[in-house]
Amino acid sequence: MIDLRSDTMTRPTPAMRQAMANAEVGDDCFGEDPTVNRLEEAMATLLGKEAALLATSGTQGNQLAVRSQTHHGNEVIAEQYCHLFNSEAGALGALAGVQVRLLQGNHGVITPEQIESVIQADNVHYGRTALVSVENTHNKSGGTPWPLEALAAVQDCARDHDLRVHMDGARLFNACVATGNTAREYTQYVDTVSVCMSKGLGAPVGSVLAGDQETMDKARYFRKMLGGGMRQAGVLAAAGLYALEHNINRLADDHARAQRLAIALADIEAVDINVNHVPSNMIFFRLRNGLDPYEVVTRLDQQGVKMLAMKPGVIRAVTHLDVNDEQIEQTIAICREVLGKENGDLVI
Repeated sequence: MIDLRSDTMTRPTPAMRQAMANAEVGDDCFGEDPTVNRLEEAMATLLGKEAALLATSGTQGNQLAVRSQTHHGNEVIAEQYCHLFNSEAGALGALAGVQVRLLQGNHGVITPEQIESVIQADNVHYGRTALVSVENTHNKSGGTPWPLEALAAVQDCARDHDLRVHMDGARLFNACVATGNTAREYTQYVDTVSVCMSKGLGAPVGSVLAGDQETMDKARYFRKMLGGGMRQAGVLAAAGLYALEHNINRLADDHARAQRLAIALADIEAVDINVNHVPSNMIFFRLRNGLDPYEVVTRLDQQGVKMLAMKPGVIRAVTHLDVNDEQIEQTIAICREVLGKENGDLVI
């Protein structure tokens, strides 16, 4: 089976498993797991922050960032299709007790003018605006990386209004590979950043949140409150350390395979895709002729390819560590069989 539903489908390689098996461990709740400490120090350095904290997931990392930089009743500004609001089980309200102001982005990018239009006035009737959140790369905008100048402008706006800025950098390293920017060049414009280890980097579990020491101390407290305090977590941190050393630069292979798949899909009459907007490892395409994406995904699955029906008319495919060149070619052949034309009629 060729699984293109998400880059969360990656599995640890034998070498990563060996690193996990050999990990030196201790009790992380006491700050005594040396492998966790090394991962947190390495990520803080890589991201240019004072400190970092291992979280169980990207969702937990994001929620710790929000909880540590807001108070109940505050407002958070975010793009309307962001993961933070749409895909984290309502945690912003349930756990952080905040309200959200959603803005319509351009490929996930929001502007200072938009932000300023929804910042609440200092009035007893209103919730205080406290935080701006950005997502890089932006999942539902096709894996789009933020331009540095746009991020700098958001930071300037936030500083003018005494707001903090958080980056959901679940796929930050995809953005780095796609643009040639370093992680620090991105993170200099945000107060906190969460980076997922279990997507394109190939680790089985975990995300890392980084920021200033005071905020990370708060996040560590809230992590414990949310049940995220772990004991001998070095076996997980070892996978993250291995990923940082071996799996960042190879993301370029995933991007190239996404381009190859997108170009081939564009040749299928039933597919509507913009091959000029496949900036990282995600391919989003629409179906013509009234085809049902859920039916198409079912047919692809029956032929050995898994993709994800996202919404009416739209399918997503994501390349990753566990998909090689040969499997991309197999996927193309199966898509042509399922979606191509035969005697003037769609196979479906």
